[in-house]
Amino acid sequence: MGIEQILDGIHGSVIKRRWAQVYTAFVRVLLGLAFIPPSIPKIMNQPFTVLPDSNPVGAYFNALYNTGFYYNFLGWSQLIAAILLLIPRTSHLGALMFFPIIVNIAILTSSVGFVGTWLITLLMALAGLYLVGWEYDRWKGLIFRDREWRTKASWKGMAGIAAFFAAGGIPMGILWYWIGLGNFPNYLRVTGILVGIGLVFGILVAVHYRLMPVGRLAETDLK
Repeated sequence: MGIEQILDGIHGSVIKRRWAQVYTAFVRVLLGLAFIPPSIPKIMNQPFTVLPDSNPVGAYFNALYNTGFYYNFLGWSQLIAAILLLIPRTSHLGALMFFPIIVNIAILTSSVGFVGTWLITLLMALAGLYLVGWEYDRWKGLIFRDREWRTKASWKGMAGIAAFFAAGGIPMGILWYWIGLGNFPNYLRVTGILVGIGLVFGILVAVHYRLMPVGRLAETDLK
């Protein structure tokens, strides 16, 4: 029995239990509502805290407040994640959006010594992880399912890709010389370096292309 089958069995045995379903609904609503209040000050472009800059927490949030529309973006992100969590049909999207946000907040509150809050955000992060796990059957294809074919890349084709990017270093070097970028004393040498960098980059692109799965998602063996 493979890892996928084991996880399928665990997931299936949990999600069919009524207590787990009620608990999941509780966690979704709790986390969704918890994200709304801290999102409002950011959306309204109001300071999140009144702590002075001498306090690490105050220094961080005051600097964050001065980032302009990025501050508003964070607020809207939290609000959207909260709304998605509260709507049953979109709660899986809310969980996937909520989790990275709360992990970032949990790490932040721990690193700046936000007394008490670090524990709350850590528990919220664990709850977010639980919700992501609840949606395991929705995203497991990203890990366990592959596409049906590989690209039909020949070694000649791969060499052509590498050569194309290597050759791109020549016009790049000419452009750098023309605009005086970097004010280098020897642009011929710079061009050679750019050709070498382009070659390495092209090889990486060619190898990635050769190994890249393409086509439709392969069907699983499970029925």
